[in-house]
Amino acid sequence: MNYSSSTKTVPDAGLMPKHIAIIMDGNGRWATKRFLPRVAGHVKGVDAVRGIVEACIKRDIQFLTLFAFSSENWRRPADEVSLLMRLFVTALEKEVKKMHDNNIRLKIVGDLSRFDLALQDAIQKAEELTAANTRLTVTICANYGGRWDIVQAVNKLTSNGQAASDITEEMLESQLSMAYAPEPDLFIRTGGETRISNFLLWQLAYTELFFTDTFWPDFNGKSLDEAIASYQSRERRFGRTSAQLAEGTEA
Repeated sequence: MNYSSSTKTVPDAGLMPKHIAIIMDGNGRWATKRFLPRVAGHVKGVDAVRGIVEACIKRDIQFLTLFAFSSENWRRPADEVSLLMRLFVTALEKEVKKMHDNNIRLKIVGDLSRFDLALQDAIQKAEELTAANTRLTVTICANYGGRWDIVQAVNKLTSNGQAASDITEEMLESQLSMAYAPEPDLFIRTGGETRISNFLLWQLAYTELFFTDTFWPDFNGKSLDEAIASYQSRERRFGRTSAQLAEGTEA
């Protein structure tokens, strides 16, 4: 299923967000603060992912999208990148069956061609195993960039004979890597930084943003509730006025 833009219809105030997207930042700083190697922070970060997936299920969130590895992260030290790749494979091997048993669908999006064949194979098998699950869709963005996403969508359309001058927003949306999901209602970034860092650039156009100083390994269900409470306190207008919303005017 392809979802149209979620910014066309204003959701009722106070509702639980349908889709939460998170930049999981601060693993390395969490470890450094404790005089531990950065790898310890990344390992602890995997535990935090497990906890937030469980928290989303309890709160009936339908889509959870996590920024695990950006296209810019290849610039990090080679040993750290190698470690992250090994951790990715290990997490897939350990967690996918549990996710399947809990009716969770797993999607991995990004330019996967740069990963080695063993990791590409593990990703394909994980997606195939969980494809029919419906309780929660967890998307891991790996070697992903928002600019890459828009460019690859345009390339798909033009390679199929579509004239660039005739491309509409709806056509482009249908070719984005996450066309199967609605746009995020709530974006969270941990670790104290206040930018979106090339994450879901198209999809975050009207998303509510929440930034926290909490490092990702310490982010838990209570932290999630704080972000959701902030989201629920906001008036989402999508270009309309407060008066229009009060009158129930959608046009």
